[in-house]
Amino acid sequence: MTVQGACHPRVAVVTGSESGIGRAIAVALAEDGYDVGITRHRDTAHAQRTADEVRKAGRRAEIRSLDLTRLPGAAAVVDDLAEALGGIGVLVNCAGTGTATPLLDTRWEQWRQVLAVDLDGPFLCAQRAARRMVAARRGGRIINITSVHETAPRVGAGAYCAAKGGLGLLTKVLAQELSEHGITVNAVAPGEIATAMTGQEDVDPHTRRRPGVPLGRPGDAREVAAVVAFLASARASYVTGATWPVDGGLLLMGPQAGSHLADDDWRRP
Repeated sequence: MTVQGACHPRVAVVTGSESGIGRAIAVALAEDGYDVGITRHRDTAHAQRTADEVRKAGRRAEIRSLDLTRLPGAAAVVDDLAEALGGIGVLVNCAGTGTATPLLDTRWEQWRQVLAVDLDGPFLCAQRAARRMVAARRGGRIINITSVHETAPRVGAGAYCAAKGGLGLLTKVLAQELSEHGITVNAVAPGEIATAMTGQEDVDPHTRRRPGVPLGRPGDAREVAAVVAFLASARASYVTGATWPVDGGLLLMGPQAGSHLADDDWRRP
């Protein structure tokens, strides 16, 4: 079956959208005309704030709890939100976690938690969303939030890097397999973004200096959301299987940064 010119439903599910990058994505999609399914892990108040912002943009919002360590059952949240909102045209896998632990000190439980949230969960959520998109015969978009660590290693982040690297390659396989159904699958790979996850909640990234980043600062969550919104739009209909770095040029700096390190502090998380 080949889908040409399909118009996917104006419904998006964004996992991990109670705050940070996920919230910015949910709001950007609402501003582009999508009703939004919001998932939260711990903070009900933060998720409600996201929903309020979606509704302020004139779109519907539904909130559900999601704990991606409780797999495979937790992925049913995609079906739940799709039923509540009348379909699904876009899935954004944004929920994520990580550790700052050397591999020799990483416990099995830590390893499995990161892999479950950052790789197993996106796979299962994408599978459920794609099955609905295929059945609806109207195409769709799946967008996975990876990281610059999809391709670049970091000391203390072995599990995170393994998961994000796996998600990057999974993105490409999904793009191949789902293309005949008019479903595009892409990844967005943020660098350092000023959010609670990086210890910079409510910080203006323009006030933080990062000499090792060509643009000289961390990113804003809305800068990531803008790329996601583009990939969800009709303007990106011929884009699939790609990873889009949103990193201020960070990935350009490997050899340059390496030659300018003054000590061995990088060897410790």
